[in-house]
Amino acid sequence: MAILQKPASTPALLRQLGFFSATALVISNMVGTGIFATTGYMAGDLGSAGLILACWGVGALFALAGALSYSELGINFPSSGGEYVYLTHAFGPEWGFMTGWVSFFAGFSAPIAVTALAFSDYLGHFSPSLKLASATATFGSGALSLSLGRGQLLASCLIAAFTILNCFGLGRAAKVQNVLTSTKLLVIAAFVLLGFGAGSGSWSHFSEAAARTSTVSLPAQFFVSLLWVMFGYSGWNAATYVAEEVRRPERTLPLALAAGTGIVAAAYMGLNLVYIYATPLKQMQGVTAVGELSAANLFGPRVAGAFAALMALCLVSTVSAEVTVGPRVYYAMAKNKAFFSAAAIVHPRWHTPVAAILSQGLCAMIMTLTPFRELLTYIGMSLAFFSALSVASLFVYRRRRPGWQRLRAVDFAWPLIPVAYILVAVAMMVFGVLQHPVASLTAFATVGAGALIYHFGLRAE
Repeated sequence: MAILQKPASTPALLRQLGFFSATALVISNMVGTGIFATTGYMAGDLGSAGLILACWGVGALFALAGALSYSELGINFPSSGGEYVYLTHAFGPEWGFMTGWVSFFAGFSAPIAVTALAFSDYLGHFSPSLKLASATATFGSGALSLSLGRGQLLASCLIAAFTILNCFGLGRAAKVQNVLTSTKLLVIAAFVLLGFGAGSGSWSHFSEAAARTSTVSLPAQFFVSLLWVMFGYSGWNAATYVAEEVRRPERTLPLALAAGTGIVAAAYMGLNLVYIYATPLKQMQGVTAVGELSAANLFGPRVAGAFAALMALCLVSTVSAEVTVGPRVYYAMAKNKAFFSAAAIVHPRWHTPVAAILSQGLCAMIMTLTPFRELLTYIGMSLAFFSALSVASLFVYRRRRPGWQRLRAVDFAWPLIPVAYILVAVAMMVFGVLQHPVASLTAFATVGAGALIYHFGLRAE
């Protein structure tokens, strides 16, 4: 693998994102598949409305603790790359490479694939052949199966479209992103307000239990479900990945991370409340497009079609944001000779890392063939592992660097916030391995593959 030193005179990224764009990036990265496609699975696994809401509430606190911790890291490292930058300086280049390596597969390509698949499933309201369950060809079985159908093909086309758009400049992509994010928030607000104000739901659904479809004990299942919730909240760190393109990052990053996380937490609780108000848990169990089902129960099938289309549009916003953020991690790595050299090449006219964008898009398109539930667990395990390591790096930096800028919110009851985040992440990983071994071990195998490539590939050079 040839790694080239990037000359100082080559085109560079530009600081062009303000508070609104950075916050929009956080919101769009967070609001997506997790909230629109996992509550139905949790209904079967947990069997209780109270436990579902508690799981999303714990997830909100977990995300806020992570966002505050990352805010302190971001103001001290105002450069693109996120975890790659933090772990490289704290634990060495090998850990930095591995987090970037895993980000390529589990941090961005897999979430892009999952979101695009959910987009197809929602459009299945208009054409049942787009539903994921309608795949025409399946190879293998269970967690190791691959499926191909019209839904997977549409998901790949969506990924390809935003991959190409992002090649032609961040400014253009950011404008599209801002419009999509505003639309997303309006759709969610309208759905929640109209659902409670004019929908045909019932408060009795909150007290109705459903027979659990999971044989795992409730405490263990709660932490496994929290893995999926964590995926739903993932994206609170999105602005740190494009820190090199954010204006006044020392001020903008903490505000964007906190504001984005708070807005999303409120939206998630509202959506889950209206889902349960609209739909009995036993009817919701195992449903991917739970928003479409809830809209049908609240307003009837005709109105449900409009909401299905709008929710699909919300997922388009998430794909757009994820396609934008990921390549900045690979760019930061390659710039420091820790990734394929092509990822550091910035197009002289568009000022975008084109090779990094295209390679991510191709990987995401391939991942649309894999099982939806297994992808969720694979993503959750990977994100929990490296985000916990990044939060743990705060202890290293505060001890080693006398001039380290401390965030006042993190100083409150130090080290309560980072310790709480790390403990919950460890619990999720332990129960994830016990209950979903194939997807969990695949996540750790991805980490191991990164270590081998670093030792026998990059470091050998």
